Amino acid sequence: MKLLHIDSSIAGPGSVTRALAAAIVAPWRDCPEGTEILYRDLDAAPVAHLRSRAAPAAADGEAERILQEFLDADVVVLGAPMYNFGIPSTLKAWIDRIAVAGRTFRYTSDGPEGLAGNKRVIVAIGSGGLHAGRPEDFVEPYLRQVFGFLGVTDLAFVRAEGVALSAQHREQAMARALGEIPAPGPLRLAA
Repeated sequence: MKLLHIDSSIAGPGSVTRALAAAIVAPWRDCPEGTEILYRDLDAAPVAHLRSRAAPAAADGEAERILQEFLDADVVVLGAPMYNFGIPSTLKAWIDRIAVAGRTFRYTSDGPEGLAGNKRVIVAIGSGGLHAGRPEDFVEPYLRQVFGFLGVTDLAFVRAEGVALSAQHREQAMARALGEIPAPGPLRLAA
């Protein structure tokens, strides 16, 4: 089994999403069938943003590597902090490299079809305020749309929010989120 672990927080060791993503990945290390874990830190090594000279069709070596990492993964664990109501631009740049027509989705006469549904995606979301389910939350709905468009049906979210309200809020939010981490196991693909 292959697991792709992506962090995108700029908060370093104090990052809520880095801590949650690491906690999500930890039990996979001990799976009896063994798990190969590939780690990508989008803060330490950001993916280039799309530009006219770097369109997806031009797929240079690094863009192809990023796409292949995603395609090869059985499980993707994604640390997605909320910055200004959305995801970090570095995470958006990564998504732009994995959302590639003909590789992870295609258009048909019946509409778009996701081609990358054979994987489990677990997203760790962290936010300073309380935003879940509110109109200003553009993290979870956006990521649901993106991965759904790519065909992923086994999608879970672990959320710690309100972490900037007080030390007590942070501690309680982390404890709650850690308790919601899904156990490693077989993919739950839609029929």
